[in-house]
Amino acid sequence: MVYNTEQRTLLLNFLQEHPDTMFSARQIEAAIKNHSISISAVYRNLADLESEGKIKRCSQKGSREVFFQFFDNQSCKNHIHLFCKKCGKISHMENHIADAIINNVEQTNGFEINKGETTIYGICRECHTKEQ
Repeated sequence: MVYNTEQRTLLLNFLQEHPDTMFSARQIEAAIKNHSISISAVYRNLADLESEGKIKRCSQKGSREVFFQFFDNQSCKNHIHLFCKKCGKISHMENHIADAIINNVEQTNGFEINKGETTIYGICRECHTKEQ
């Protein structure tokens, strides 16, 4: 049985308000620190929410830090995600492009891709433009 404690509700509301951003547990704690939630409560609730399929966990190459994103909506479950390694912004790949990639991989490699659980890492247009 899942209990909707005040801390859990606070954490879930925060993540729902930022569906296109991934946060570390420390970033979440800092963002909601005015509500007196401990880092251990953040980690405990994140683990519960992840096991329920409400959030997903990602890590970046070369980093031990883990990031979490709200995932309990149809929009996210039906898109490949594009994650910017510079700014942390997440966007959805256009479905027609994702479908073409998925079909190509399936035909070429016989490998079935789960759209909603796929994240491609790179650098977004805004960050790439800033570098030039």
